[in-house]
Amino acid sequence: MRENKEKVREILIYRNPLEKPEDIQDFVLEGQADIRFDDGCMCMKNALANELGQKANYVLWCPKNFPENIKIEWEFCPVTDHGLCIMFFSADGKNGKDLFDPSLAKRTGEYPQYHSGDINAFHVSYFRRKEPDERAFHTCNLRKSCGFHLVAQGADPLPSAEDADGFYKITVRKYQNHITFSVNGLCVFAYTDDGVTFGACLGGGKIGFRQLAPLTAKYRNLEVYEICPSV
Repeated sequence: MRENKEKVREILIYRNPLEKPEDIQDFVLEGQADIRFDDGCMCMKNALANELGQKANYVLWCPKNFPENIKIEWEFCPVTDHGLCIMFFSADGKNGKDLFDPSLAKRTGEYPQYHSGDINAFHVSYFRRKEPDERAFHTCNLRKSCGFHLVAQGADPLPSAEDADGFYKITVRKYQNHITFSVNGLCVFAYTDDGVTFGACLGGGKIGFRQLAPLTAKYRNLEVYEICPSV
């Protein structure tokens, strides 16, 4: 299915340079992470031993609720190669609850809590270098949860850490249930949710960065735009 080509405008509603600790003072960390700020960017890696498996992974949530139609952009730079990154968006509790509603099950960074627990979200995984097959054949995946449904996939253009040329701009765009994922302006995949096959369409919600041990990666210049029909 193709996206409606009506004219729209993008309005910046959130900007965070991610350059100093104060920039994430109200963010919510689930799990344990070593987060540092150097050279004007946020650098994240696991605080627990990689041998702990899922227990070593974590999610860093922006606490703001964002509207249904949005464009999310940030800059990413891998420092090491072994690991994986995810961006959650349209994340909310089931049955209309806020993502941080105290009645929801506690989350500690272990993946099943996010894809098959009591929250709904889209999550796009990129720089997938965790398992041997992921390192041999690089893809970016879009999943819809609750349910761990793989709904779109495309080739990952991001190079290894050794070959990375600075930061890469990553863009997630969601408008009228049509989602695109791009790296440096190159569209990796597109998906239109019919609201039936994998459950009801998702609306607004929160966004969050997830990272798998033992990856070290840098982030900066997070921006969120609301997409509105042109008047």
